[in-house]
Order: sequence, then C-alpha cells, then structure tokens
Amino acid sequence: MSVSGTGKRSFSTARRSAARLAAVQAVYQMDLGKRRAARVLADFEEHGFPREAEAAPPPPSDVDWFTGIVKGVETGLGQLDTRINEALGQDRDIEHREAVIRAILRAGTFELCERLDVPARVVINEYVEVAHAFYTGTEPALVNGVLNTVARNVRPAEFAAKPA
Repeated sequence: MSVSGTGKRSFSTARRSAARLAAVQAVYQMDLGKRRAARVLADFEEHGFPREAEAAPPPPSDVDWFTGIVKGVETGLGQLDTRINEALGQDRDIEHREAVIRAILRAGTFELCERLDVPARVVINEYVEVAHAFYTGTEPALVNGVLNTVARNVRPAEFAAKPA
C-alpha cells in the first residue's frame, strides 16, 4: 500500500463499485417483484449482499451509498424514467427494455441527477462496468450512450469545451 493514500482510495472506490452492483440488483428486485425499497433493503440486510464468485469475495459494499441509490430510485422513479426516455429517443420507452437494463439505467441516472459530487464520466464508467457484469453483447454500449446523453442534459457544464 502506498503512503500517499492511493490504497485507501482504491478500497473506497471498490466499496462504491460493489454498492452500485448491489443497488442494481436491489432495483431489479423492486421492479420485478413490485416491492418497496424498505422491504428490499431489509432483505439485503438480513441475507447479505450477493457474491459474484465464492472463491474471491467482493469488497464490502458502501452500505450508505447502496441505500441512497435504492431509496433515491424509488423516490424519483417517474422523473428518472422521463430522463431515460428522453435519452432513448422517439419510439423507445424504458418499460420496453429488459429488467436488468432498466435497473442499471435507473441507478445510473439517479447518480447523475443527484450525486453531483461524483464526476459524470465516473458515474457513466461505473454503470458501463456493471452492464459488463451482466452482458457480453451490445447492452454496455446502450448503457454508455443513454447515460452519456442524460449526463450531457443534466450536467452540461461538465461537458462544455474548455477554453484554449
């Protein structure tokens, strides 16, 4: 571990990444089971966070980050879906997308709209990585495109050309 604190930052980043993955799984459960965030959060607390592989346990999740995303998606669902639908364009609707994609886009859009302390490009990259955990096809590119459009709409200053 470096003295500069890089190790600590990496651990913190890994915890947030794990929280995002778990949040997508929770949002998925809320969507498919038509369950409230409180019930899903209680289930995660009772049964723990899912593991990707038994041989290498994931870093512990940032529980506050996870909880914030899950509750935020539930509270802002209508507004999040509106932003996503705008990014998807005409003749496309989030409700016609597969449930895991809906969960990824909703969680990512929540962070882009509400977690202004995290750079948009970081949020986009994190959710593209989540998409790669579930898909090997074109779905990560879809996530990238939609979240990039949402980010440019809600955080235009982050994408403005820098003066020369």
